[in-house]
Amino acid sequence: MNRLKDSTSPYLLQHADNPVEWHPWGEEAFAEARWRDVPLLVSVGYSACHWCHVMAHESFEDAETARLMNANFVNVKVDREERPDVDAVYMGATQAMTGQGGWPMTVFATPDGHPFYCGTYFPRRDFQRLLAAVHEAWTGKREAVLRQGSQVVSALTSQTTLPGGPLPTAETLERAMDNLRASFDPAHGGFGGAPKFPPSMVLEFLLRSGEREMSGKTLDAMARGGIYDQLGGGFARYSVDPRWVVPHFEKMLYDNALLLRVYTHWWKAGGGERARRIALETAEWLLREMRTPEGGFASALDADSEGEEGRFYVWTPEQLGEVLGEDDGAWAARVFSVTGTFEHGTSVLQLLEDPDDAERLASVRARLLAARETRVRPGRDDKVVASWNGLAVAALAETGAVFDRPDLVEAAVAAATLLDRVHLRDGRLLRTSRDGRAGTNAGVLEDYANVAEGLIALHGVTGDTRWFRAAGALLDTVLARFADGTGGFFDTADDAERLFQRPQDPTDNATPSGQYAAAGALLSYAALTGSERHREAARAALGTVSVLAGSHARFAGWGLAVARVALDGPVEVAVVGPPDDARTRALHHEALLADAPGLVVALGVPGGDAAPDGPALLEGRGLVGGAPAAYVCRGFTCRMPVTTPEELRRELAGG
Repeated sequence: MNRLKDSTSPYLLQHADNPVEWHPWGEEAFAEARWRDVPLLVSVGYSACHWCHVMAHESFEDAETARLMNANFVNVKVDREERPDVDAVYMGATQAMTGQGGWPMTVFATPDGHPFYCGTYFPRRDFQRLLAAVHEAWTGKREAVLRQGSQVVSALTSQTTLPGGPLPTAETLERAMDNLRASFDPAHGGFGGAPKFPPSMVLEFLLRSGEREMSGKTLDAMARGGIYDQLGGGFARYSVDPRWVVPHFEKMLYDNALLLRVYTHWWKAGGGERARRIALETAEWLLREMRTPEGGFASALDADSEGEEGRFYVWTPEQLGEVLGEDDGAWAARVFSVTGTFEHGTSVLQLLEDPDDAERLASVRARLLAARETRVRPGRDDKVVASWNGLAVAALAETGAVFDRPDLVEAAVAAATLLDRVHLRDGRLLRTSRDGRAGTNAGVLEDYANVAEGLIALHGVTGDTRWFRAAGALLDTVLARFADGTGGFFDTADDAERLFQRPQDPTDNATPSGQYAAAGALLSYAALTGSERHREAARAALGTVSVLAGSHARFAGWGLAVARVALDGPVEVAVVGPPDDARTRALHHEALLADAPGLVVALGVPGGDAAPDGPALLEGRGLVGGAPAAYVCRGFTCRMPVTTPEELRRELAGG
């Protein structure tokens, strides 16, 4: 019996009709494995994973393969996006055993969950042979198998986490900058070779540090390349080549939320019209294609449609001509470099140079986008992940405020409201929801940290103390439930399900590490409240940055970005005045435009916040001569208040 039909995970539901007798992760699967005296076969993937689909079609939909799996194993299907803790511990085992990792991840484990053989994708014939070999080893060489599992677990659990160090200094950050320069690609931007991933967290560090060459080159190259959807907006997961030409076509919420915020910050730092256009197009893509009916944001768009990777996005010269006519079709082929950059004579659209005729480009883009809408769309994973929605809340709130787009701020409020209404249970976060129904999986550190970060940003834009208080409650849970006692944080709470190892990884992956995300949110909260407890917790969590900066800076980008803020401030701006006064709104908008690393903004009425438990930054800040005023501060030490946007701009420019 396949037990996945009631899952809230679209990935698990994709496998609900397989002939494999899948179990979701849980005690029921472990109990059956013990009762039947057979190993667990744990298959981990996610809905937008191309090779997960390939292995599903080849093996999990195949009757003979399913017969072998059902006869000799208890089969467990895991959505890595729902259970990042399960994914983390088994990925550690897979990398330790094979020297590499990836998805789909295939793990054979004892009935108590100890892994003894791991791999990733296996073609059907190889997989069938592996199933037979593992069954033979389990029945004929049980002692050796159990010893192998015990040794793997012992080796993994004996590994100490990355040791902490002191708070990074200015010299530490300079060493990190040198390390990044060593792997920077001066021809195409980005770091390292293929595959090339958008270095969102590193770019945030570079921008906060005032570095413009590496950041600008990378942001411009990504915006012009095929990794960016030149018709509909939004970024694909990564480029398979070093020039950003051919993407792996899946689009992830977390990438686009992070990049939306980075492009907005690039604009504030002088990135110009391209930065503004990419930020707004990405935000509009989020609202158009990723928003759920409940107001949250879906996890991902698939890479495949009609069984082919990229089919929805690529074009031939003939297709351009059919849509645009001969003249515009030939022009578009030149402008978008339609020269056979992908498979079967198709091309991914790029915009390597800006054409002279902007009006013609806009018309061509609109007609091609309309024609593309008639194609079979890639599948959408519409589960709502708390952490990634927190990233989207922060990005949309800031972008909406900076570019005077209230619709984007409203979208951020709606997503935050969904998180508060559906994902919060008795003060604790649940990781996912779907169709407005919460899943059962507990939130992990990155959920608490990124949602808190988003709520703090939303409070700064709206002035609504509801979000400030909610962020504080989440951060109190972080300090109480996730701290490791030495300044760092575990990725799971102290009352979470016990796995064979409690995951703790301070390094960035596709998203900021939970530890560095927590440090950033704690630091911002401390800037609003003056809380030394939160400030010291943030600084202690950055100790591992000092260890990574000189040789592995690419894996500590968010930690470096937060460390930059910890060293420099952050800048705090308190804006006081009646909320319906145009002068208050003008000061508030000017504050939000500031290119100040880690900027925090508090908006309230004279004499402090009218609502209880508002930010202490507003306390004692009054009007000046009866006019709304802004106070620029660091560490709660403020300069003289100002009453005009021009004066505030000068104060902020002065640091």
